[in-house]
Amino acid sequence: MRISIIGCGLIGNKRAKALGGHALVACADPNLARAQALAASHPSCSASTDWRAAATRDDVDVVIVSTTNDVLAPATLAAVHSGKHVLVEKPAARNAAELEPVVRAARDGGVIVKVGFNHRFHPALLKAREIIDTGVLGPLMFLRARYGHGGRLGMEKEWRGDPAISGGGEMLDQGVHLIDLARWFLGDFAEVSGHVGTFFWDWPVEDNGFALLKTVAGQVAWLHASCTEWKNCFSFEIYGKTGKLHVEGVGGSYGIERLSFYRMLPQMGPPETTIWEYPGEDRSWHVEFEHFASCIAQKKQPIGSLDDALAALSIVDKLYGR
Repeated sequence: MRISIIGCGLIGNKRAKALGGHALVACADPNLARAQALAASHPSCSASTDWRAAATRDDVDVVIVSTTNDVLAPATLAAVHSGKHVLVEKPAARNAAELEPVVRAARDGGVIVKVGFNHRFHPALLKAREIIDTGVLGPLMFLRARYGHGGRLGMEKEWRGDPAISGGGEMLDQGVHLIDLARWFLGDFAEVSGHVGTFFWDWPVEDNGFALLKTVAGQVAWLHASCTEWKNCFSFEIYGKTGKLHVEGVGGSYGIERLSFYRMLPQMGPPETTIWEYPGEDRSWHVEFEHFASCIAQKKQPIGSLDDALAALSIVDKLYGR
């Protein structure tokens, strides 16, 4: 396939490295030098500052949208209207209302649109899904999860601190990953409560978000997203009636990715414990793109779809009181 990337920052470059045998033919960024730097390592790739042109080129099959949040939905919509398949980064829009016309257009246009929920493709979480699907954990009861980093000097002056661009703070940034994963394991949530607040950073968005989500069946997800987590942290615990799964770390500064399986014994007491570790490069970007490409080839809906993003954004909207 011939690919166009809109947004050539950190994530755009990660996506470019995960294309496999597909060809990057165009890239666009408001900062022309960034677009040119990305294009330089791909033969026959042109660079520009015009995302609209990059989204609608006749020689492009797939558009990857990795922009600031305010451009995610408009760029995706333009690409969909041009008949392109799209991989758009999470959260896919600033709010649910902004994403709804994209969902309708993709459905009407018959194109495949995947949202960049790459955490679903981390090996520990894929293994957790595999274990749960065997039924060995028994009926699931609840999960609790934390995801956070400590920020960086000057972060409050970046675009994520401007609600007109970002649409929200930490709950929309890292928190949307936790919401998506919670839905993946427990299903849709009928009740949403929680709190978002600014405790440390001097900006008009929240730096911590707490969510208590409940399914119709009574299963509960307790989630905390933070950018005052002074030691970067990812912790995702899933409790069934006969065991527990705990995913820790996602590589890099978050620590080695690890899955621990605690299996209850008939006599209770200390559980039978199995641990898997996944050191090395984060390959979730590659695995996710391979899945996306296969969905295009097979004309099937992807894992981490626009509907998943819409459901996650609807939960964030409720936490924000909008």
